[in-house]
Amino acid sequence: MNAPHPPKLPLRLPLNWDNQFHQLGAAFYTQIAPQPLPEPYWVGRSPSAAALLGLDAQALAAPELLQALSGNLPLSGSQPLASVYSGHQFGSWAGQLGDGRAILLGEANGWEIQLKGSGLTPYSRMGDGRAVLRSSIREFLCSEAMFGLGIPTTRALCVSGSDQPVARELLETAAVVTRLAPSFIRFGHFEHFASRRQHAELKTLADFVIDRFYPDCRSTPTLDGNVYASWLQAVVQRTAVMVAHWQAVGFCHGVMNTDNMSILGLTLDYGPFAFLDVFDPGHICNHSDPHGRYAFDQQPEIAHWNLYALANALLPLIGRPALAEQALDSFEPTFKRSYQQLMAAKLGLQAAEGDEQLPVLIRDTLAMLAQDRVDYSIFWRRLSHARVSGPFEPVRDLFIDRVGFDTWLLRYQELCAQSEKGPEANLMLKVNPKYVLRNYLGENAIEAARHKDFSGVANLLTLLLAPYDEHPAFEALAGLPPDWASQISISCSS
Repeated sequence: MNAPHPPKLPLRLPLNWDNQFHQLGAAFYTQIAPQPLPEPYWVGRSPSAAALLGLDAQALAAPELLQALSGNLPLSGSQPLASVYSGHQFGSWAGQLGDGRAILLGEANGWEIQLKGSGLTPYSRMGDGRAVLRSSIREFLCSEAMFGLGIPTTRALCVSGSDQPVARELLETAAVVTRLAPSFIRFGHFEHFASRRQHAELKTLADFVIDRFYPDCRSTPTLDGNVYASWLQAVVQRTAVMVAHWQAVGFCHGVMNTDNMSILGLTLDYGPFAFLDVFDPGHICNHSDPHGRYAFDQQPEIAHWNLYALANALLPLIGRPALAEQALDSFEPTFKRSYQQLMAAKLGLQAAEGDEQLPVLIRDTLAMLAQDRVDYSIFWRRLSHARVSGPFEPVRDLFIDRVGFDTWLLRYQELCAQSEKGPEANLMLKVNPKYVLRNYLGENAIEAARHKDFSGVANLLTLLLAPYDEHPAFEALAGLPPDWASQISISCSS
């Protein structure tokens, strides 16, 4: 298959380009253009993400934009590059990594625009620089789903596909997902320069991030006047809040390597992720993780470990290990406070300071769900309806141990009575989603897309951007997953 011949002139869009990462200099990246994707076609587009760039529906549908975001046509004002970074992968130092299949086009209207799957870069190592259709659809949908859930995340503008073959475990087809973020800088960027003792570059990058995204850390540092320690503490706290959201909604990241951790506390790099079906605290969503390092219940601890790796990289700037420790010590209380607030909202209760009953109820609720392997999302949604209008029988029907549930319900109703069915109860349907991106839903959309039917992708996008709404026409997609869903296996390959 021959690649199309792109027009000679670059595509001009109504974007204000301000490529600040490019201005850091050659130590931080390699300039490289995307490789063309033969005969691309649209797979999915997010008008919500397009609005961030000021692009309307007409611009998003343009054939020229398809060519530009598939690597076939340069965008006027862009300065494409692949960034270098390092990191720990599955707890071991992996050395130099980098954007092996992603190319940052630049920054426009305050958002970095990145093509993932756009071909070989100097950091591709043994890879081919391409992404495949299945992983690109999953990342596209999950990025937008997390936004719909109110969880800090990168965004996804669109996915384009091609019939170009790509070899993985099986022969698949290529795709490119266009990602947006205020910045794609990771913990691994700082590990890279620290490991090489390039302290000048380390400081340059830290100052760039602080000045752009954490200015308060410079104007009013919180830790003994130390700007870098105060900034580390802010990163620690943002990360803790992000992971608390993951745990509350039942999201498993799957590959929490330090090179997959955003310095802005955004969910980054959707690979072998999963939303829990049955509540299994030890669930491992990545079959490339046989020892369960990144199991669901390990995510808070791993996030803390990754922050220690970041702190170690920043020690040349902080200067005093005690201050770095103090910054890291803010993780646990921030996580616990955020998680308890989120879980209290899911229960329709208030999270009052010093409340001893609520943490016990949360713990016992999760233990009860785990014991009977109850569907996590459906439990919370049914509980929301029962709390607002009753009855509780549909919730009870989810459990094998009815006596145990009845005992729990009595305790729960006693706490509910204290709040007199106030606004917390009425908000339950706004914090307990009806729709999440279950793996089987994604698989169905991917299978249809392989046959050029992209309606499943479009329908899921609609639901996931408004996951708390009822959407009665799609009621079946909010039900219990089919038996075969438990056999889906997701790996790091893409």
